[in-house]
Amino acid sequence: MLNVVALMGRLVADPELRHTPQGVSVTTFTIAVDRSFVRQGEQRQADFIDIVCWRSSAEFVCKYFQKGSLIAVNGSIQTRTYQDKNGNNRKAFEIVADNVHFAGSKTGGNPGTGSYAPRQEVPREMAQEAPSYSAGSNEDFAVIDDGEDLPF
Repeated sequence: MLNVVALMGRLVADPELRHTPQGVSVTTFTIAVDRSFVRQGEQRQADFIDIVCWRSSAEFVCKYFQKGSLIAVNGSIQTRTYQDKNGNNRKAFEIVADNVHFAGSKTGGNPGTGSYAPRQEVPREMAQEAPSYSAGSNEDFAVIDDGEDLPF
C-alpha cells in the first residue's frame, strides 16, 4: 500500500497550538494550494486542504508560520467519520504531516510574501545566517578527462 502526499501552499490563518488531555502538542491548519491547470479565460483555482501536525512538528509550525506563509508538507491522507450537529454522517479528509518545511524566502518580513520569522525569540545559535559561497573561484574545480574511467 502507498499513501504519500507532498503539498506546498499558503496558510489561510495563523495556526494555534493545542494540547491533548495527555499533554501532546497538536495543531490543525488549512493551506491554499494552487491547481496545476487553468482553463482558458479563467483564473487559477485553489484547493483548501486541512493539515494536522503532532508533537514537535506542531510546535515548529506554530512558532515559525503565520497566515500567508508558504509551507511544504509531507505526510499521508487520513479519513475519519463523524456526525454533524444535525445527526448526519460526514467524512473528513486530512493530511497528517510527517514533515513540514519552509518554502518561502527568508527575507522580506511581510506576512503573505512567503517570508518567515519566529513568533517568539529564537536562540542565537539557531538564528545564524547561512555561509556565503559566492567567494569561490574556478580553480576550485577539476577537469575530468572523458577518456578515463570515472572514479565512482
